[in-house]
Amino acid sequence: MAADTVALPPLTGHLTRENVHMGKTRREFTPEYKDEAVKLVINTGRAIATVARELGINEASLGRWVIAFKARNDTGETGVTESERAELLRLRKENADLKLDRAFLKKASIFFAQEASDTSAKRSN
Repeated sequence: MAADTVALPPLTGHLTRENVHMGKTRREFTPEYKDEAVKLVINTGRAIATVARELGINEASLGRWVIAFKARNDTGETGVTESERAELLRLRKENADLKLDRAFLKKASIFFAQEASDTSAKRSN
């Protein structure tokens, strides 16, 4: 061996979830929060690092959000923000639920209308 090389011990075992300790739990942010953080960077012209430090979030995460926002707007992709997209999904689900409710109520009203006409026909006899 040469004088400037270091001998490393052989690697044994594999890293698994059981023997790797994660320092922090992963935080998740709402689309609205992401949009507001991106707007702080874009509208104020402050650096991503500064805004990330002020908000207490990872600089790399905020950087990815800004890049994604710019990519959506530069490519002419829909002008729909992340929060608007989330609201659209919520409203579509709500609309489907309301359609089911309406169909049920329509069937119930037909049932009760028939039952009422049956009882009034019996009374007239």
